[in-house]
Amino acid sequence: MATNIYVGNLAFSTDSSNLRTLFSEYGEVTNAQVIQDRDTGRSRGFGFVEMASAEEAEKAIAETNGATVDGRQLNVNIARERSR
Repeated sequence: MATNIYVGNLAFSTDSSNLRTLFSEYGEVTNAQVIQDRDTGRSRGFGFVEMASAEEAEKAIAETNGATVDGRQLNVNIARERSR
């Protein structure tokens, strides 16, 4: 079962491709998306990565949470369901 991961404090220059590449080291990435502002198209500084398995997601979180990427310290954890 796929696991969705929240990745916060991304550099504004990080795009979805960079995010996929970073997390593919830890397992199969089924989806990676940097969230963009709908008006400006600029990164909002966070994104989501979907890993193929929970074990791969846990490994990716353990390795990347607190890591410095493009000069920013990442905040990585299991994504919570969005409340509406």
